[in-house]
Amino acid sequence: MPHAKTVLALRHLAFEDLGLLRPVLESQAFERFITLDAGVDDLRDVDLDAVDLLVVLGGPIGAYDDALYPCLRDELALIERRLADRSPLLGICLGAQLMARALGADVKPMAHGKKEIGYSPLWLTDAGRDSALAPLAGGQPVLHWHGDQFALPPGISSLAETPLCPHQAFAIEDYALGLQFHLEGDPARLEQWLIGHAGELAQAGVPLDQLRRDAAAHGPGLRKALSEVMARWLER
Repeated sequence: MPHAKTVLALRHLAFEDLGLLRPVLESQAFERFITLDAGVDDLRDVDLDAVDLLVVLGGPIGAYDDALYPCLRDELALIERRLADRSPLLGICLGAQLMARALGADVKPMAHGKKEIGYSPLWLTDAGRDSALAPLAGGQPVLHWHGDQFALPPGISSLAETPLCPHQAFAIEDYALGLQFHLEGDPARLEQWLIGHAGELAQAGVPLDQLRRDAAAHGPGLRKALSEVMARWLER
């Protein structure tokens, strides 16, 4: 029986799932989707040889918080195994921070306790314009939702930046991609994010109506950008 191309998604919050990414991957002939929940499912015996793409999703805990959330140690070990195998790995937000940490880079809160939450464009570096992120060079706003940031792993170039965050993406050759921002967030499900992160949004003083307007305005462009970015990356 032919092997069904398999995606394993490692999730930290129920509503921060593959979102818009799932139909894009389905269009790229991925057929089997498995979701494991951090802190619930046992990650120690995952058969990574049966996984064609590992996606480590976002969440509200710090990549350095393993003393508080011991499940992070198993996540790091899983990511380290994947990187050692040089097999396809996509990290989003917390997932990218965990990738950076697994590669020896620091992850810490942004300067002065700032948070970057909302829709705004990226500035691609020279390396970024020559990467799978090239479709974002036209200024398509993406969803940012983080208070931590990663340093670059040794020998790795930044692919994108914003005024608040100098490192928004990095790649390990052609098999691993870390994104600080969210291309996968489905604007049609934004209310789940607003409810689930109500405390953080209130503390940061983020206007919810502005987020709603921006999600409606930028949704079609985000779908197109995600499809183009993933097609370029998976082709590589």
